[in-house]
Amino acid sequence: MKRRSLLSIVLIFTLISAYAQKKPIIGVSSVATESSASAPLTYINSIKRAGGVPLVIPMTSDKEELTRVLEVIDGLVMTGGEDIDPLKWFNEEPVRAMGGIAPERDEFDITLIRMAVEKGLPVLGICRGEQAMNVAFGGTLYQDIPSQVEGTFVKHSQNAPSSYGTHTIDIDKNSKLYKILGRESVVVNSFHHQAVKDIAKGFKISARAKDGVVEAIEKEGDQFVVGVQFHPEGFVSKGDDTFLPLFRALTEASK
Repeated sequence: MKRRSLLSIVLIFTLISAYAQKKPIIGVSSVATESSASAPLTYINSIKRAGGVPLVIPMTSDKEELTRVLEVIDGLVMTGGEDIDPLKWFNEEPVRAMGGIAPERDEFDITLIRMAVEKGLPVLGICRGEQAMNVAFGGTLYQDIPSQVEGTFVKHSQNAPSSYGTHTIDIDKNSKLYKILGRESVVVNSFHHQAVKDIAKGFKISARAKDGVVEAIEKEGDQFVVGVQFHPEGFVSKGDDTFLPLFRALTEASK
């Protein structure tokens, strides 16, 4: 009971602070363990730098709880993490090279994305968040780029820090991402072995790596629903402003 009371007090002061400063509250999807629900500080700090107030959302499959959460937040960031179960979500048998899955998190992420988009909230999906965004609306994934994508030559999983870019992506000039970043190409980091395969209905591909692997998607129309395969928060949280406009675009849309 004491822990719940403390969390309630923290939430109340967070909301009061955000209201007083007229800053949008940005929900952040969490990773759950037996003892905690958390999100990496790189996401938290990037949202703060962009003028938003981050609020970590504990993992749940209770739609009533998520409805209440969505009444509080103004925008949403879906974070990176485990592979998505291909058998349940896009009817493909798992391949040998597929990584670990998290069924409860799959349910939480995909339900949260669908509800947020239906409500009209701005959503930014990052890495797994982008993949979950695509799957949530009927798209599919390559379960493992090296074994399933012919002709790929880019190293999509780097050993360098997340604040260091290792390959280039090309951005569609007719995309939200281009309008936000103002660039036709940019160097990004890379920490994935899965990628978008069949794009979801109502979405478009907005960026690709030099080997053709999808690096960004977005919902068609005016609503801010953007997914990126790379980790922009790795740069922004370290003071590199290259991708700060992406988080600022989210917070502006959330106002």
